[in-house]
Amino acid sequence: MTFQQLIFWFFSAVLIFASLRVITARNPVHAALFLVLAFCTAAGIWIQLEAEFLGIALVLVYVGAVMVLFLFVVMMLDINIEKLRQGFWSYLPVGATVALLLVAEMALVLTGPWFGLEAAPQPTSAPAGYSNTKELGRLLYTDYVYPFELAAVILLVAIVAAIALTLRRRKHGKYIDPGEQVQVKRNDRLKIVSMPAEKKGD
Repeated sequence: MTFQQLIFWFFSAVLIFASLRVITARNPVHAALFLVLAFCTAAGIWIQLEAEFLGIALVLVYVGAVMVLFLFVVMMLDINIEKLRQGFWSYLPVGATVALLLVAEMALVLTGPWFGLEAAPQPTSAPAGYSNTKELGRLLYTDYVYPFELAAVILLVAIVAAIALTLRRRKHGKYIDPGEQVQVKRNDRLKIVSMPAEKKGD
């Protein structure tokens, strides 16, 4: 086994472990942190596949921005874990059915003619002056421009939904109306009291 293969299997094992911990962790903050670990190891695998731009973009965009947003949303929502677990057994049959369907679909795709050494042989070495960033941009803005724009709209909807969830009214929250705050006069807040001067020693 070569050093490159050893690194690949190490990243793959860490990625599988982190992915399992994302869906099995009891604390949502811990699940988000394990998702950060999964993104970082996936970026390492992409860099091994000579997709340096995708690996760096995964770290900068998802780990540096999206996951920070996830953590803020999870912390601001103050999710009641005990309340969410109350209906676990009632939803278990539906969840198990969906999980089995996903496993069956992945098995059909991965064992089909699109994967394997015959369908995906070892890529040839890139010529001098080749830029995978340039080729990726050319494909995104020509052949895949509509899916790219659709993904941007979906992300925008997710951001708006996150903001709407965090702006709900809470029982013990304190709020300030900016309109009333601007209309306040000096005499409403400041009261000058005349007091006699005190002599030293009294």
